[in-house]
Amino acid sequence: MARMLPTELAEIIGSGLLSFPVTHFTTENAFDESAYRSHIGWMLEHKPAGLFAAGGTGEFFSLTLGEYGRVVKAAVEENSGRVPMLAGCGYGTAMAIEFAHAAEAAGADALLLLPPYLVNAEQSGMIAHVEAVCAATKLSVIVYNRDNFILNEDSLEQICERCPNLIGFKDGVGDIEMMTRIYSRMGDRLVYVGGLPTAETFALPYLEMGVTTYSSAIFNFVPNFANTFYAAVRQRDRETVYRMLKEFVLPYIAIRNRKKGYAVSIVKAGMAVVGRPAGQVRTPLMDLGPEEFAALKTLIGDRS
Repeated sequence: MARMLPTELAEIIGSGLLSFPVTHFTTENAFDESAYRSHIGWMLEHKPAGLFAAGGTGEFFSLTLGEYGRVVKAAVEENSGRVPMLAGCGYGTAMAIEFAHAAEAAGADALLLLPPYLVNAEQSGMIAHVEAVCAATKLSVIVYNRDNFILNEDSLEQICERCPNLIGFKDGVGDIEMMTRIYSRMGDRLVYVGGLPTAETFALPYLEMGVTTYSSAIFNFVPNFANTFYAAVRQRDRETVYRMLKEFVLPYIAIRNRKKGYAVSIVKAGMAVVGRPAGQVRTPLMDLGPEEFAALKTLIGDRS
């Protein structure tokens, strides 16, 4: 994809459904590039608006810098400019800049800046972190607000004034009042992405706050369901949205919530159910247990 202006990229990202491809591993726990490329191609057949390589669902936190470059490069090459290809980026500032440079070298279109490792910081420190990453790359950047890294509207405004390549804000907090303050302050300056676990649950109310898109993990294994659900959200078809929530999304969440770390594990399990296995998750995450896997298999049924 030819390098686009930040505003052009933001418009495309906000126009449709996004997803995070899982990262495939062999039985020896190495990156399985061939299977990963095949999966990227299959996802693209279902017309996402953009993909996030090596994101949270892609186990960014478990990849070495060398593996990360290979993952992003493989995704970019398989994508061949069809949709924006974003790459996860994170850890402390110095390491985040190294990952940003690796993503840029691999041909990514933008970065999703994940929370730094472990530490809590004041707003001034978080501002400095985002500004340093934005200044270090020509890529557009979306900042991910969640966990130990929660920017307020004042901080976000300051960063937007200084960093023209900050194009987006992804919310993983679920604080409606904060989202309202941020959208009221920043308006169309940013594209807003829903980023709560199983974002489908929040999609309809978030649409009313200007959040036109979200990242769908279930797109990895039931893309037709994910697309139908997203279309119903954009049409504000409440009846269809709540029927699909009741029939699939909420039972899926109930399985995911049985153990810590299942938000990623359940996606790889879903892929195994539909005949597109991606290998195990890397520790400290653990794969679904037999009981949860059986429940997920029953839930998915013929939706694949």
